Amino acid sequence: MKKSDFTQHFKLTALALGTALALSSAAVSAADPVHWKVPVGFATTLPGLGDTILYVAKQLEDMSGGSIQLKIFEPGKLVPPFSILDAVKDKKVEAGYTWVGYDQGKIPSSPLFAAAPFGLEPWEFTAWWYEGGGDKLMEEVYAPHNTHPILCSIIGPEAAGWFRKEIKSVDDLKGLKIRFAGLGGKVMQKLGASVTVLPAGEIFPALEKGAIDATEFSMPAIDEKLGFDKIAKNYYFPGWHQVYTAEHLLVNLDVWKKLDKASKTAIETACTAGVMRGLSKGEFVQVAAMKNFAAKGVTARVLPEKMLRELEKVTNEVLAEESGKDPAFKKVLDSQRAFEKSYKVWKDKAYMPRNW
Repeated sequence: MKKSDFTQHFKLTALALGTALALSSAAVSAADPVHWKVPVGFATTLPGLGDTILYVAKQLEDMSGGSIQLKIFEPGKLVPPFSILDAVKDKKVEAGYTWVGYDQGKIPSSPLFAAAPFGLEPWEFTAWWYEGGGDKLMEEVYAPHNTHPILCSIIGPEAAGWFRKEIKSVDDLKGLKIRFAGLGGKVMQKLGASVTVLPAGEIFPALEKGAIDATEFSMPAIDEKLGFDKIAKNYYFPGWHQVYTAEHLLVNLDVWKKLDKASKTAIETACTAGVMRGLSKGEFVQVAAMKNFAAKGVTARVLPEKMLRELEKVTNEVLAEESGKDPAFKKVLDSQRAFEKSYKVWKDKAYMPRNW
């Protein structure tokens, strides 16, 4: 190619590329900007549990050049933590970020999407969600509430809770005043505990004043920030009631339907990244927190196997009862259990035994 021909070819290529970029920019700027108010269920200072939405919001703003912005409101600043679904449904806000187990009074199957006792482990849940139809099931369940759910974060198992006294059997739960959420709370009630559900900011005062004897909330690094170790010194594992903790971005369905495809894709992609980052950070920060407990006089204890077996038995009773009361609950539970059963073909052979 002659130099003059090469120069002409380069100019034409540059012109074509510039035109394509201009058209692309025009298409982005032509789309309606997305500026949403997003109340959250947990303080953004809580690692893994609360701060993932900040990561998601930053990614969205950066990848969209500022056309997609989520303004995050801390718990109670715009909407009470347990009222996020209602606010989204009624379009008081465009979206909210929360743990949907708090919706079980309105949507009985919601805790299965948030944390099922003795359920799927985090990566199993995400496999079921993305590839096993879990996302479609939740969309089906939440559509009557004018809400579109998007999985936006997940963390690993919680601890089983903070107790003033040692817990050696299920008999020790009878009459115990405890903060407990989700399906695990129904199990505790069935075993004779007096259960209350409190948002994060109200747990410490209730524990300090003796309104409750014990509490569960989340993972060590999160519980440490909330100060439970100052009052209750017996910290139990494993978190049988919450093997995974999934959080969702709930979007008003009418608002979601009006979004252009590029905006929908960006939001879904940022939330998928949030799932991985939430899980990773949740695992990373636990070690340092657990090392701090000894100096604070906290004893990390493991629930006796006999007690765990009894808890599992009662859990199955509760799940059967809930399935009998709500067809959607049964449909979601059957889907999760079918996936879990089929997955064992791979899981039991592929992963190293825990006690190896």
